[in-house]
Amino acid sequence: MEPASHPKAQTPQHRPNAHPDLQEAIRHRAEEIYIRNGRIPGHDVENWAQAEKEILRQSAERPARRTAVVVTVNGVKYVGEYDAATCGGYTPGELGAGARVPVRFAGDKMFVKRPNGQELETTIVNRMRG
Repeated sequence: MEPASHPKAQTPQHRPNAHPDLQEAIRHRAEEIYIRNGRIPGHDVENWAQAEKEILRQSAERPARRTAVVVTVNGVKYVGEYDAATCGGYTPGELGAGARVPVRFAGDKMFVKRPNGQELETTIVNRMRG
């Protein structure tokens, strides 16, 4: 049986603006630290701070993952990259392969209408006839 102060139940230094995946990685690492240190209660804040430090260092060292959508309009394939941290909860595959979606262009930007009515803003990085 685990103590009530288990890191899973508490996130002492919660960052409201942090990306949910980052928050989850920190929580998971804090739990690993808790277990590694013998499941000693009362060290939630220290475990969380150590986990946050490790995870943030790792994410700074790792190149950012590029995320993109590919949309075909009048025989031209447009590749639009988007920022996963500011995409309003868009998840890859949400549009569905081959689905018809409204698209608008403005300069180097492509705006793809999502099923929930919001637009996914992308930066066009490639155009291919095909």
